[in-house]
Amino acid sequence: MLSVAVVGSGPSGVYTAQALLQQSRVPDVRVHVLDRLPTPYGLVRYGVAPDHEKIKSLQNSLRAVLEDERVTFVGNVGVGGPEGASPARLAELYHAVVYCVGASADRPLAVPGETLPGSYSATRFVSWYSAHPDIGADPFARDALDARSAVVIGVGNVAVDVARILARGADELRTTDVPRAALSALEASRVRDVHIVGRRGPSQARFTTKELRELGALPGARVVVDPAELALDPAYAAPDGLPGALPLPAVVRRNLEVLRGWAAGGAQAGGAVSGAAWGGAGGIGAGAAGAVRRIRLRFFLRPVELLERGGRVAGVRFARTAPDGAGGVRDTGRYEDVEAQLVLRAVGYRGVELPGLPFDPVRGTVPHAAGRVLRGGVPSPGEYVAGWIKRGPTGVIGSNRSCAKETVASLLADAAALTRRTVADDPLAVLREWGLRPVEWAGWLSIERAEAELGRSLGRGPVKIPDWAGLLAAARDENA
Repeated sequence: MLSVAVVGSGPSGVYTAQALLQQSRVPDVRVHVLDRLPTPYGLVRYGVAPDHEKIKSLQNSLRAVLEDERVTFVGNVGVGGPEGASPARLAELYHAVVYCVGASADRPLAVPGETLPGSYSATRFVSWYSAHPDIGADPFARDALDARSAVVIGVGNVAVDVARILARGADELRTTDVPRAALSALEASRVRDVHIVGRRGPSQARFTTKELRELGALPGARVVVDPAELALDPAYAAPDGLPGALPLPAVVRRNLEVLRGWAAGGAQAGGAVSGAAWGGAGGIGAGAAGAVRRIRLRFFLRPVELLERGGRVAGVRFARTAPDGAGGVRDTGRYEDVEAQLVLRAVGYRGVELPGLPFDPVRGTVPHAAGRVLRGGVPSPGEYVAGWIKRGPTGVIGSNRSCAKETVASLLADAAALTRRTVADDPLAVLREWGLRPVEWAGWLSIERAEAELGRSLGRGPVKIPDWAGLLAAARDENA
């Protein structure tokens, strides 16, 4: 029998387990899917926006893998940390260990003022409204949503997600699994202007057309673009592509089509409005409570400083950029200040070193060859990686499937040598001897029941439990 541990129960981890189950080269396989959290599904549970029910339904297919009799979910088991199992000790228990730990760190802006109160990573905001237990009910419930104007720096799907949640009415989120504290804070939010800002042009934005269109479908929200700003992008004026260049990708063409429609609509309504200038007429004052929320899409603006007033962030200073003719941008020497009492950065993710595993600090990944972990440039027997910690934070959820298959192919090619080594008959018993308290699938089902009951008590569907204590108590409540 081939005994494999998969560290991480998000899509890359579950797709790795699925690939192991579907292969026929090694007929007898046992897979333990380990996770630091007592809950499965990774970013599908804690990263997909609560109003994206179709994407969240991916949990159903992941669930089918985790309920296979050859798979055991082992939650509440950290790996690499001071209170978890080290990679060296984990290697004693299994023939092979596949690390699917993602890329959990945010890329910083690296500009003055980034650490001011009111400045956060978008991931922290997402974790808060997604009830990640590491975040709990802080800090947005207290003061961040008192902001009148919010700036989201980045033009990918995460940026669009957080902007949409800021602009969406709380009543529309009541049917989702948003935790109580987050829903109450969003209901009391004073945010009326949301700026989504990118340093390059609309043809280089990373959001998908579906995400972009959703902004225009929000009740009580108006999307605002500046036609002159869009026109700075050479591709914007050339729907069929630039002369002598490759045709624009389909998603870029569709995105530009949506933006053209908004720009034309704004002009018909009296002119599209550019981003609110610092203290200028484009801003919105405290007296505008109850006004329609505005989502302002801005381009060719590079953040250079977060501005301070009264010990908190009060705005962002941007350098105006322009296309450099080589696919990048150059500074023009002009600047613009945008009022903001809340700044969320969404400029990408980065892998975090797992103690006990080699790590490439430049790429933010574990060195590997076709998924085999490299130590000193040589494959380390029984150690593998898949997902973002393998290839970096690129691709969509489905990209993890082919990534996992490549890693599993390498593992299976090594299986004959790996299975010669004696490993633990009952790895869970050994984990308990080490002082760990695994939450198995029955514990997760107890959490699900507790969240359904919490929702019923609030007149809602299932509502997430947002804290470690509550999750672990629910997991161990046999009567839940």
